[in-house]
Amino acid sequence: MKDQSQDEAYFYLLGPGEPRKIRFHDYNEIYQIPGLYEQIYYDRLKCTSPTFVATILETTIKHSSGNFTELRVLDLGAGNGMVGEELKNRGVSRLVGIDIVPSAYDALIRDRPGIYDAYHIQDFTALDQETRSEIISWGCNCMVTVSALGFGDIPVKAFIEAFNIINKEGWVAFNIKETFFDKTDTSGFSRMTRELIFSNYFDVYHIERYRHRFSIDGEPLFYFAIAGKKNADVTDEFLQSIDVGLF
Repeated sequence: MKDQSQDEAYFYLLGPGEPRKIRFHDYNEIYQIPGLYEQIYYDRLKCTSPTFVATILETTIKHSSGNFTELRVLDLGAGNGMVGEELKNRGVSRLVGIDIVPSAYDALIRDRPGIYDAYHIQDFTALDQETRSEIISWGCNCMVTVSALGFGDIPVKAFIEAFNIINKEGWVAFNIKETFFDKTDTSGFSRMTRELIFSNYFDVYHIERYRHRFSIDGEPLFYFAIAGKKNADVTDEFLQSIDVGLF
């Protein structure tokens, strides 16, 4: 393994033939090998985010006199179902998974069948109307996205598309790397996040810094977990006003 920036780090997979160099964010390759995703991120690097984000979402809703088991969740960047499994075990009503990586769905069916009520392999920056209408028909009143924001995995436009699909006053829970709150980070996603949590579109109920996982050289990587409630759809005018890159 080599310690570069978080989205550039890679490892070598040993097996028959020559060792394979795989980047940590090459999910399409990682998902194809049974158990590799779990071994890297959870067994070795001690990722806590699915459990942590699900916990603050559940706690926030209960403290707000809501009913966690009535959630119909849109899981953006669902991958092979780690977050979905966590939410299902806590009793949510419905789960709709979204990912852009075809092998994510294959890994889900192989490793965690039956977690989601529906699962779509879709590019949310170019969502067709038929699929959008089908997703809307689930009446999702919650959106979650875990460990998938800010590294090009989910662009701003895809995040906002999912945010706008869920019901008004729906719950939203996500996590972001702690540096995204630093104003020296001028990336579109960082600007969007900072502006969104102080806007009228979203009310923050809970925000907490925590250890997401360890880096490949053993250093803790800290994230913020955020839970809150949507007030209204985000407009194009808002996004243009903060000059974010949508793709």
